[in-house]
Amino acid sequence: MTTRVAVIGATGKMGRLVCDLVDNDSDYELVARLDSSSALSEMLGADVAIDLTVPAVSQGIVDYALDNGIRVLVGTSGWSQSRIDSLRHRIKGRDTVGVVIIPNFSLGSVLGTALSALAARFFDSIEIVEAHQSSKVDSPSGTAVRTAELMAAARAGLVPVAAPHIDQRARGQQIATVPVHSLRMAGVLARQDVIFGGSGESLTITHNTLSAEAYERGILVALAATRECVGVTVGLDQLIDLGLSGPAADEPAAAAIPPAGPEEAEMEPGE
Repeated sequence: MTTRVAVIGATGKMGRLVCDLVDNDSDYELVARLDSSSALSEMLGADVAIDLTVPAVSQGIVDYALDNGIRVLVGTSGWSQSRIDSLRHRIKGRDTVGVVIIPNFSLGSVLGTALSALAARFFDSIEIVEAHQSSKVDSPSGTAVRTAELMAAARAGLVPVAAPHIDQRARGQQIATVPVHSLRMAGVLARQDVIFGGSGESLTITHNTLSAEAYERGILVALAATRECVGVTVGLDQLIDLGLSGPAADEPAAAAIPPAGPEEAEMEPGE
């Protein structure tokens, strides 16, 4: 059965990429493309709404979709844990709607986060440096927040992460006790370095997004999971088997990674 899809934020870089993927997949029908001038009612009739907007309007879009029985895939970053918890409470017990929130659609990024959570148990000194294009409005990135939270969860019962002089502004923002530093600059699409320090050594886990092709397989995995989702699921790691558990999902769905498609023209999506 074909799933009807509405894309909100369809004229943005990521929105255009998602519209192309949906248009070229026979399992889906793109029934609405919404931009900043569109009425939210234009998504009515869709089975799934994909939110690719900005943090300031994302929650209102999700609320409207859920009020109208539409499942939601959120690709907008900036969702705090408190907002996610509130969303979980709101739809608890409803078996006809659900939300999938993906801080980063890149498989490599998710693997980087998984490896970071694994390493976090062995190092007390940990910091994150994330860099994105200057047009990205939120900081730290959703990926950095997700990584910090999963590392903190992996370290449960251990001493706090060492964060000396964190009262100084140049020392970054603490997320789940981990200092995070954000760069917004030209010449960068998306990069994250998780730096671990130990006695006489350091370890850096780096993920660097070079083009929009990095997001394609993750988008299709997340969209497939959203079609039947119930409750709130956070993170691509909850949809594929990485052996990584976290506090993010109510009832995580399992999905296979589809094969990589033919190469497409390089573009720079908003994240």
